[in-house]
Amino acid sequence: MEELMTPSQAERRLAAIMAADVVGYSHLVETDEAGTLAALRSLRQGVLDPLFAEHRGRLVKLMGDGLIAEFGSVVSAVTCAAAIQRRMAESQEQVAPERRIILRIGINLGDVVVEGHDLLGDGVNVAARLEQLCPPGGVMISGTTHDHLQGKLNCAFEFAGEQRLKNITRLVRAYRMVPDAPALRTPQPQPARTSIAVLPFTNMSQDPEQETFADGLTEDLITDLSRRAGLFVIARHSTFAYKGRSVDVRQVARELGVRYLVEGSTRRAAGRVRINVQLIDAAEGDHLWAERFDRHLEDMFAVQDEVTGRIVEALVGRLTPVPTRNRPTSMEAYDLCVRGRALIGKTPEVAREASLLLQRAIALDPNYAEAHRWLAFNLWTGWAHWGEPMEPNRSRSVALAERAVALDPNDAGCRWVLGQVLAFERRWPESDAAFEAAFKLDANQADGWAMQGEMATFHGRPEDGILKVQRALRLNPHPPGWYHWELGYAQYAARWHEAAVETLRQPSTYRTGSRRILAASLAQLGRTEEARQEAELFMVSNPHFTIGYWAATQPFRDEAIREHFVDGYRKAGLPE
Repeated sequence: MEELMTPSQAERRLAAIMAADVVGYSHLVETDEAGTLAALRSLRQGVLDPLFAEHRGRLVKLMGDGLIAEFGSVVSAVTCAAAIQRRMAESQEQVAPERRIILRIGINLGDVVVEGHDLLGDGVNVAARLEQLCPPGGVMISGTTHDHLQGKLNCAFEFAGEQRLKNITRLVRAYRMVPDAPALRTPQPQPARTSIAVLPFTNMSQDPEQETFADGLTEDLITDLSRRAGLFVIARHSTFAYKGRSVDVRQVARELGVRYLVEGSTRRAAGRVRINVQLIDAAEGDHLWAERFDRHLEDMFAVQDEVTGRIVEALVGRLTPVPTRNRPTSMEAYDLCVRGRALIGKTPEVAREASLLLQRAIALDPNYAEAHRWLAFNLWTGWAHWGEPMEPNRSRSVALAERAVALDPNDAGCRWVLGQVLAFERRWPESDAAFEAAFKLDANQADGWAMQGEMATFHGRPEDGILKVQRALRLNPHPPGWYHWELGYAQYAARWHEAAVETLRQPSTYRTGSRRILAASLAQLGRTEEARQEAELFMVSNPHFTIGYWAATQPFRDEAIREHFVDGYRKAGLPE
């Protein structure tokens, strides 16, 4: 009988290990097995093999939807990983979003056991577990890898905490390559319509508190442009990802999938405002139009309208005029509203601060539609998702949303917020009509499309919900985390449990209230231990959650989908 080698006799070496797998592989294969396998072969030949050769990596083994590779240095491994993600994104630009092949990559520097061509041991296992934590399209590295990278690469990493990895007894430090790093930005295809993004205006005042004013000016210009039917306008959250950064306009345009960019600056002092603005054709590098406005502060909204008109005229000629927006009569109320709306959706504590600011704005200007709209949405979020008292928040949110539409029936934002709160009143025909009116007024309403994804799920059409959230993500490529919450919600309802897990582990939404859906998804996949861990973590920040209360307050029109959620929550161990 052949003798087994002792640990001291086994061949060992220190190596940088890369583990990678395909996001949502099972769903891709189920949908189109032959096409998926052919695409994977093509990507390996055209992307992976050449990059492994370039960076002196060795493909150790293929494992269905994943692979293990070995590198002689961590610099080579991380550089190769970034190049893979960049090339993968470029190769998938023209592929339909639901058919794209997206990788997750984990990298670890550790001791490995050599067994013929194969590598085994803790060094490999840690890389594989990190890959499972990694967001789609990203790179996650271990602390040992990070320590050996210091000063050697021009890329940023974000500490992701000490992670307890499956079958690894010790805690492992993890670092996520920052998504804003150029190597990982995913270029977006340009739409057929004239496409534009407004970058955050620079505050040129000496007073840092005027930053809010500059942000509000940017957001209002985005809103005004998005109401023009001939334009495709990127949402504010994605353009504000570039705030405070020195940017290459061509690179930004590629990343957002637009041709034109607006840049500007503002200075507010002594009752006057100076605004500099320019329109850039990023494809050609040309400045199409630039102008400076120096006006009294009370003329600011007229300046906004003039800037919008000049941009539209420069891009597509004179369009049919759109109805005038409801403007505040108090600049103090305007400032309070801008500050308040920036706080919505973060945490329950911050949301309470937002409510106070918006209430003060309404007290100063009782006819300010936007302040009513955001306060309605904030109060609805509090009772529907964050455990705030249902009453009087529920009835107040409805009254405020109806008041907002009465004050400004031409504001698409007021319309979709009304549609959302009416859905939770089971006033479905009115809710449907409000959403329909919103998109007739402004087809660029990214938040509205994301919210309507939830409505489609309630209606029993989760696949349609997924498409609506994907439309929102195109308008808002760097979205707030709740977009992924809505996407994961629809994916779970469609029984795409593996895809829901991928979505809900996105860093922007993980550790929020969406954790309960993640727990249910894991439970449906039979990953009971992970599901119960996520459920326990969810209850830490949501101690009053019960399945019964949740089921009674959610406005499902499809009872089978409601029961599927209840079943998942029970399997995950959430309280009845």
